[in-house]
Amino acid sequence: MSMIVAQLGARMHYAVPRLLDRAGQLEHFYTDICSVKGWPAALRLIPRGLRPAAVQRLLGREPKGIPPRRITAFTGFGFEYARRFARARTTDERNAAYLWSGREFCRRVVAGGFGAAKSVYVFNSAGLEILTAARSRGLKGVVEQTIAPRSVEWALLKDEALRFPEWETPAVEDSMMQEYCAREAAEWAAADLVICGSEFVREGIVRCGGDAAKCVVVPYGLERSAESAPRTARRDGPLRVLTVGAVGLRKGSPYVLEAAKKLSARAEFRLVGAVQVRPEAERDLRAQVQLSGVISRADIAAQYAWADVFLLPSLCEGSATSTYEAMFHGLPVICTPSTGSVVRDGLDGFIVPARDAGAIAEKLALVADNFGRLAEMSENARRRSADFTLEKYGERLLAAFRERGIL
Repeated sequence: MSMIVAQLGARMHYAVPRLLDRAGQLEHFYTDICSVKGWPAALRLIPRGLRPAAVQRLLGREPKGIPPRRITAFTGFGFEYARRFARARTTDERNAAYLWSGREFCRRVVAGGFGAAKSVYVFNSAGLEILTAARSRGLKGVVEQTIAPRSVEWALLKDEALRFPEWETPAVEDSMMQEYCAREAAEWAAADLVICGSEFVREGIVRCGGDAAKCVVVPYGLERSAESAPRTARRDGPLRVLTVGAVGLRKGSPYVLEAAKKLSARAEFRLVGAVQVRPEAERDLRAQVQLSGVISRADIAAQYAWADVFLLPSLCEGSATSTYEAMFHGLPVICTPSTGSVVRDGLDGFIVPARDAGAIAEKLALVADNFGRLAEMSENARRRSADFTLEKYGERLLAAFRERGIL
């Protein structure tokens, strides 16, 4: 009862195909670019100290543990997709690139064949034709919805752009957006099982007309090379608040700014990630918070070590992996239901309403004034993270397959 996995990009370090391969259930893995197939493999001959950053990032796309004979990488296609997306300047152009890549990737996978597989696993917007072809051959189909449906995200961001017109260039709804939303809905209909990283994603699918009976919530997990160590609680100085992710409307950055203003000198805020806002909004942010820009994966642990609390007031996510990372590092997490986190309110952190800077400031003030409570929540978060390892994620995923007769 083996499975084909078709995945664009290196999402979660290829967790799904790697877990299936460990379980002896992977028939074949199709992807765009990876560092163990084709000419990218030769880049390892470049000494590490001489590798440009782009080469190092490419070499990081490694499906560790999967035998190369089980991998097909469409390298030329992958670079064409990257080229098209890099040239896109509008929402319409970006959606056009997404739609082209999804259809072209599916075409190549179907042409490559399904071998002896009994099922296929695909990801939203890049799986419709694979699911259709699999069904016609009597195979089961699984689609993972990695974030809330595009129509849900789009509605939230349109409203947010009206609230904060100075933050981002307003996006214009177009036919490509409608086609993208329709493609996601068609994938849910064609699949036997829809994997959702959180209840927020499942609820979004149902609101968009998807079949609730097909949806199963499977929280993610992190690969851990070692157990996390208890943190040494600080007893003085302002509270250190960290946010990791693109700086913009979807991640709730305006509410980080408002909370920073409310707390003033009682807390210092650091935002790590690409800054995706207009210059005037960026100036307002820099007056109140530290903007660190993009930081490499190798250096991100130092950011978690600096912080006392992790804050992610997102409007729309799937199940934000940064919240899992923060908990692993012993940080209490303050987030919204839209973040799709596994945080337990009042134990490992706090769940606050979306778009509520006052609630964020209130919870931050609570721990800023009580370092004993902060230390207790820190330890709860660290212990909670042990339930969300890569191995535990694999167990949950395989259990969902077996329950639905997929494997």
